[in-house]
Amino acid sequence: MKNKYSARPLMLIAALLMTTTAAQARHPWVTDNPRLDKNAWFSNLESGAEVQSPFVAKFGLTGIGIASIKKPVVGTGHHHLLIDRGLPLNFTEPLPFNDQYVHFGKGQMEAILDLPTGKHCLRLVFADHRHIPNFVYSDEIVVNVTGSSGKTVDSLKREEVSLLTPRNGSRISPPFAVAMHAAGYNVSHTEITEPDTGHFRLRLTPAKGDEVVIDMTGGETEVWLNPPAGNYSASLEMLSNSAPRTVMAKTAPVRFDVKPR
Repeated sequence: MKNKYSARPLMLIAALLMTTTAAQARHPWVTDNPRLDKNAWFSNLESGAEVQSPFVAKFGLTGIGIASIKKPVVGTGHHHLLIDRGLPLNFTEPLPFNDQYVHFGKGQMEAILDLPTGKHCLRLVFADHRHIPNFVYSDEIVVNVTGSSGKTVDSLKREEVSLLTPRNGSRISPPFAVAMHAAGYNVSHTEITEPDTGHFRLRLTPAKGDEVVIDMTGGETEVWLNPPAGNYSASLEMLSNSAPRTVMAKTAPVRFDVKPR
């Protein structure tokens, strides 16, 4: 997985405009991203990767939440994948709809791509419900498609949620990011109540003490934590936005150690 935390910071102005998310207001262990930036990133691809078609591209997001285009929700947006296209020259106009500007207006966090052999440029651009970019985007990456995998697009479809970080068995320094992913489910702010749409809930259990539950009601897919040193177990759930308290999917727990500050 690409270490996106080494990617270039985005505009300071955008960082200063960042509002506190719903998740950040709920528990004292939740903290700001140390760089105060907003950006998108590929969680399973890095520039120079060799792949076979079809393949999955997973989308990560920092500093802002997802909402489908069903209705406007302030401070949110949805992913767009640019294929062999540069950044738009005008960030005040909606992104076009064509094969090189792929829209994920339902709140999807990944795409299955079936690209021809050769090198292809990929970039994520985040935009609002009108498809107008909001200065949140990824670095451009170049992947080399070496041929066909022999798999079908349908064979790569699945329904699951996963914790990308922290890794099971890791020992990490605070503050750290908890990055989440959903396949086959749409992620949105809880104001969006469409079927098959939900939001993440993180369950964090220290070796000594009570379980901490953090709901990502703003459509967040990443949260930064600064808990005390110790041993922890974490698991992730996808809660339905249309049927409150219904768990649509969940992960097995991962265990990790937090180093002293």
